[in-house]
Amino acid sequence: MPQNGLPPALTRNLRLPAIAAPMFLVSGPDMVIAASRAGMIGSFPAPNARTSDDLEDWVSRIDAALSNDPDAAAWAVNLVVHPSNSRLPEDLACVVRHKVPLVITALGSPARVVEEIHSYGGLVFADVNSVSFARKAAAAGVDGLVLVAAGAGGHTGATAGFAFVEEVRQFWDGPLVLGGAISTGHAVRAAEILGADLAYLGTALIACAESMAVPGYKDMIVAAGAEDIVPSKGITGVTANWLKPSLIAAGYDPANMPEDKRPNFSDAQDDAKAWKNVWSAGQGVGAVRRVEPVAVIVDRLVSEYDAAATRPRFAPIEGVPA
Repeated sequence: MPQNGLPPALTRNLRLPAIAAPMFLVSGPDMVIAASRAGMIGSFPAPNARTSDDLEDWVSRIDAALSNDPDAAAWAVNLVVHPSNSRLPEDLACVVRHKVPLVITALGSPARVVEEIHSYGGLVFADVNSVSFARKAAAAGVDGLVLVAAGAGGHTGATAGFAFVEEVRQFWDGPLVLGGAISTGHAVRAAEILGADLAYLGTALIACAESMAVPGYKDMIVAAGAEDIVPSKGITGVTANWLKPSLIAAGYDPANMPEDKRPNFSDAQDDAKAWKNVWSAGQGVGAVRRVEPVAVIVDRLVSEYDAAATRPRFAPIEGVPA
């Protein structure tokens, strides 16, 4: 392991210590390939492929594009391990067949997939949104933890990143990823300083040219700010952050959202209907100001990261000794 705690398979060709977070109805093969070629780890959620056969096609396409590219970074598939996801066995079999280098689990215990992913040398990172879930994932034998902190888009957490990293680092010394309103290179560097090895960037990439987001979604992202983000479990049954204008357009009252929805991930396409016109974003949305290619976004993030990394540790106040 390198000094930053990451295995070599994940540090290869990384220009930025970050993962392009898997986003429902947003991340697809084009985005994964572009992110990996730009120098960050690309990823997508398996349910974005309509069927397990479609997933086979997606994984084959990504593998063909990146496996022989000497400059590409690693990539990942996000598996939904919630008990209601009846597709998991087929999706897992596809991942194992293609020996996907990194699997990120979400919405349940990673124990269901750890042994099979490890059988071919793959890595398992677990997406967790609380300290208690982080402890359970660590006990299940994962290789890394993805801390989904307050302010994250999609299914979000309630714990501030500062507190989340500090508490998890008291019992976990392995690879650690932090997500939650991280949309600039400065924020990526801040995550490292806190004790994370990688940052998890989602919202910053929703409006990229390669994303599957529809034009109206991208336009709303570009126009939005942090005050446009509304947390609610009324859409999927799990608390997520939503764009207020999209809630209003879909007929919801952002100040009076339903809270009796029960989570059910048995049919990805039924889930897609819920997300089709109600769009998610994190509190870092204010940093997104235009639609542009992933490569351009990553170049800017790297520049910001480098500037933050070279900033002096303390800027003396005039007249006060350093």
